[in-house]
Amino acid sequence: MHAPIHEPDENEGRPVRIAIVGTGAVGSTFAYALLMSGLASEIVLIDVNKSRAEGEAMDLNHTVPFTHPTRIWAGDYADCAGAAVMVLAAGVPQKPGQTRLECLQANARVWHEIVPLIAKNNPHGILLVATNPVDVLTYAAWKISGLPASRVVGSGTILDTARFRFLLSQHFGVDARSVHAFIIGEHGDSEVPAWSLANIAGMRLPEYCRVNGLPYDPQAMERIFESTRDAAYRIIERKGATYYAVAAGLLRITQSILRHQNTVLSVSSLINDYYGISEVCFSLPTVVDRGGIQRILRLELDDSESAKLRHSAGVLRETLHALELAR
Repeated sequence: MHAPIHEPDENEGRPVRIAIVGTGAVGSTFAYALLMSGLASEIVLIDVNKSRAEGEAMDLNHTVPFTHPTRIWAGDYADCAGAAVMVLAAGVPQKPGQTRLECLQANARVWHEIVPLIAKNNPHGILLVATNPVDVLTYAAWKISGLPASRVVGSGTILDTARFRFLLSQHFGVDARSVHAFIIGEHGDSEVPAWSLANIAGMRLPEYCRVNGLPYDPQAMERIFESTRDAAYRIIERKGATYYAVAAGLLRITQSILRHQNTVLSVSSLINDYYGISEVCFSLPTVVDRGGIQRILRLELDDSESAKLRHSAGVLRETLHALELAR
């Protein structure tokens, strides 16, 4: 059997650079997590508020003696050149009582300003979109940048999936890493829990309960999903924003890209011919590697789940049409 051919990477041999556009709560927290991980040799922070970016760079540089040798600076869009990943965390944050889709108009204007500059300076890197509404802005980033769809990745429901697994783990009394369950579709109010595939130790949840002498309560499961879906609203009511968990999710995606791990993650990307759904970005379990989106996994959903997924796609497509982004 022949060994796989190694595709040349024009950045091979260079220091690993990550560009972060937007140094608000999410961007700066991701920068800190990235520094602590040691994944990057260079971290460039870009923000319309240059003073803010400089302050974050200074604070992070004072962390270097406790962590990993890393070059960190406040730069501009020219510094995106050579970056393996460009993380887009710029935009207007979600406010208390505001849905993610209500953030759209302001953030779409920001996208038309910054995405062409990023793509011009680095047409070979991977765009990782974190700003909400992430699915619509992932589609917009793909359309505006002209990059291949495989190199435009949204953080999608990676956070919702983590919340879902955590809450299920609390209910069943097991480590969250031992729960295998996905939230798919929109990162927002129309998201879909893939209950038919959720499992612990390879057993679907009703079977797991039956075999282990535990009650399976559908109403409790519905409450867990509602808590998952509404978690951001509850956190924003209390502290104004969410950023720790999404920064950890961004780090996990970046790690899979940089280390070519082929990890299955619930990220947002361009969908075509999936349960009749095409030309929209949303989340499905996806293999992520050095090239970005390696492949989207086909799920054997039940009829109710596939119908809800089509509804979720419809919600997003209406928004894309309103922005005149959809084909």
